[in-house]
Amino acid sequence: MGDIVSGKNLIPESFPGASVDLAAQIGMLWNLIKAPLIVPLLQLAVYICLAMTVMLFVERLYMGIVIILVKLFWKKPEKRYNWEPICDDLEIGNSAFPLVLIQIPMFNEKEVYKISIGAACNLSWPSDRLVIQVLDDSTDFVIKDMIEKECQRWASKGVNIRYQIRQSRGGYKAGALKEGLTHDYVKDCEYVTIFDADFRPEPDFLRRAIPFLEFNPQIALVQARWRFVNSDECLLTRMQEMSLDYHFTVEQEVGSATHAFFGFNGTGGVWRIAAINEAGGWKDRTTVEDMDLAVRSGLKGWKFLYLGDLQVKSELPSTFKAFRYQQHRWSCGPANLFRKMVMEIVKNKKVTLWKKVYVIYSFFFVRKIIAHMVTFFFFCVVLPLTILVPEVEVPIWGAIYIPCIITTLNSVGTPRSIHLLFYWILFENVMSLHRTKATFIGLLDAKRSNEWVVTEKLGDALKNKDNNKSAKQAPKKFKFNIGDRIHLTELGFAVFLFFTGCYDFMYGKHNYFIYIFLQTITFLIVGFGYVGTIVPSS
Repeated sequence: MGDIVSGKNLIPESFPGASVDLAAQIGMLWNLIKAPLIVPLLQLAVYICLAMTVMLFVERLYMGIVIILVKLFWKKPEKRYNWEPICDDLEIGNSAFPLVLIQIPMFNEKEVYKISIGAACNLSWPSDRLVIQVLDDSTDFVIKDMIEKECQRWASKGVNIRYQIRQSRGGYKAGALKEGLTHDYVKDCEYVTIFDADFRPEPDFLRRAIPFLEFNPQIALVQARWRFVNSDECLLTRMQEMSLDYHFTVEQEVGSATHAFFGFNGTGGVWRIAAINEAGGWKDRTTVEDMDLAVRSGLKGWKFLYLGDLQVKSELPSTFKAFRYQQHRWSCGPANLFRKMVMEIVKNKKVTLWKKVYVIYSFFFVRKIIAHMVTFFFFCVVLPLTILVPEVEVPIWGAIYIPCIITTLNSVGTPRSIHLLFYWILFENVMSLHRTKATFIGLLDAKRSNEWVVTEKLGDALKNKDNNKSAKQAPKKFKFNIGDRIHLTELGFAVFLFFTGCYDFMYGKHNYFIYIFLQTITFLIVGFGYVGTIVPSS
């Protein structure tokens, strides 16, 4: 018996040179390690992925049921909370209106700064009860000068607008917002509204949002829904619209209706300044300063309100490079915040046990961690590997039925894009690679966990360039930047999936190769950089 299990019988005595078939040697080693090592590990991975799939399915089903009940039976916010319009008073004048601060953080926003400043200055609110603060962290002195002159132009029209710069970009957006609240001229402001540089609120934005805060002292935040002016620009923006519409239509609405808690989206919302101060102010310990503030305020007992019919126009990143950086920040930040706040949430005494479970399990663990990991590991790694190891079975309910139901539930936010649903699945699987990587970086508090890259906004830049081109002008040569266009990780996964797809086509029994080949094509499209708007070099 000892001779049978000895190392001499497990490994060949010699590996002859070129005369030995290398494929046969690899096959022999594969057969030796498959049964005792590969099969048990892969079976464990399948069980873990199935468990995560069920967790995500239950979460999506729960939110689906709640949103149906909310739409059918829930009272509108105006009836659930005290709300009445704030009107001019002949006796006391504009003092009936609370003093409101508008903050517009900017960083080299050459293409969109005029739009956001103009929209803020055109808000329907008494000018003596409104302070507009442009927080410019730009490093380009030409752009800084342009933004300052735009502020001066509006100030000459009687608008109370202030142009603020800092000595350094310490704390990035959180640092700018925090310093903006320290100025003497804002000390009497009760509420602060934040608009990123590409946001364009309607004139009645404050008149619809402020009464909820003014007449309901328990509310700390009113969040508006984003709408996208460039959603039809390219397929990349359509994919983003599908994901974000579900987030607003379902996730934010459910959080607001059930627990009066959700993550602040960082822009398009109105905060009660007293709630910000009680929660400890803005902190720059993660790249999601907005979510950080929301969680800390929620733990203080403050309530949040999401208004789905209060909408703000904004711009989606239309280049794949900008989108990847944004998704890294949005995936890494929540995971990093979860690591830093989980014990603080557990020990909190001001909120109910049910709310703590909701924040830890549903808000953070399932939506911010599990959702990314199960999409990548299950459909891009584990399921393809089971093709090479037929001894490991994936039940059809886990591989097909539940994922199809989850996908259907995700599609409710954007009915107009239902025909793009299948490609959206494939693209989301590709992006789950980057989101999973970012999630691990955040959980481990690794080197890139606090990396902050401002999302590039193109505005009407490309449209204007096209309009300004002369018919006689010679076309410029397209400069191929291999660093921006070729993505080796995606191409590597495309090769892996192509191999498993070919193997399944020849030897498999589940016909997974249909999905595998389509996913391979999607990885190739992304890997070669044919996603989003391609900006020509000037």
